[in-house]
Amino acid sequence: MVSHNVRDTKTGVMERSPNISRNPAQPKLLDQVRSALRTRHYSYCTEKVYIHWIRQYILFHGKRHPNDLGEEHIRQFLTQLAVNKRVSASTQNQALCALVFLYKHVLNCKLGDFGNLVWAKKSKRIPVVFTRKEVQSIMNHLSSTYWIMAMLLYGAGLRLRECLQLRVKDIDFNYNQVSVRDAKGGKDRIVPLPQKVKEPLKKHLESVKRIHEKDLKDGFGTVSMPDALERKYPNASRSYGWQFVFPAHQISADPRSGVRRRHHLYETVLQKAVKTAIRRAGIVKHAGCHNPAP
Repeated sequence: MVSHNVRDTKTGVMERSPNISRNPAQPKLLDQVRSALRTRHYSYCTEKVYIHWIRQYILFHGKRHPNDLGEEHIRQFLTQLAVNKRVSASTQNQALCALVFLYKHVLNCKLGDFGNLVWAKKSKRIPVVFTRKEVQSIMNHLSSTYWIMAMLLYGAGLRLRECLQLRVKDIDFNYNQVSVRDAKGGKDRIVPLPQKVKEPLKKHLESVKRIHEKDLKDGFGTVSMPDALERKYPNASRSYGWQFVFPAHQISADPRSGVRRRHHLYETVLQKAVKTAIRRAGIVKHAGCHNPAP
């Protein structure tokens, strides 16, 4: 019986099948992790983070397969993150979550085998809150689409990702409300639509519709759909109502399916715009998109 080693072409990491015997149909380790995450409906962002930490864990231990590693090796990796790289407690716990997922759901190891691992204690910090005057000053240094997005963040209480993932159908101008789908914890909720942003948002959606019509003429126009809705409603992905409220500037390949389509704006686009506005407003608080207003 010979162990089967496979090299990840992206990182050079040697990935060995959890089975001792050779199985040509056995997918590579990181592909198994991706499948396990998608089966449990983890977000793409979580998938990227978990893959990153599992890859770093393997590289740290000389590209050895996790089946050959145990609790002490996990502790060594976490200690290196805390002592040498000086990561925050939340980052350290994030890495540990990724490794727990790997051993529990991919390698089928009992969690009791790793019961002595210590979770980092998170520090309690005073939240940074903008005053109304500071929020107004920030808004004065934002324009067009960024101003609308910031108004939804600070005026409607949306999280950054919730704002970016809004669909046209989620905006109800008659009831002056916004439907937030699949928010944190997988829950939906309704938030009020600020009156100040109502008319600018209507004009913005007119430009979104023109972009969508042009994409359809160019042979594109589809958008990623949640869960299995794309199979259940084959034509829905081409409809205007399912388009993102804040579409990206360019067509790009979907990271999971590889289909070329127009996604929503990247998080960093708004983050950079808000940070620039904060700096120009002369605000010295260490703050960003997630900081609330009173």
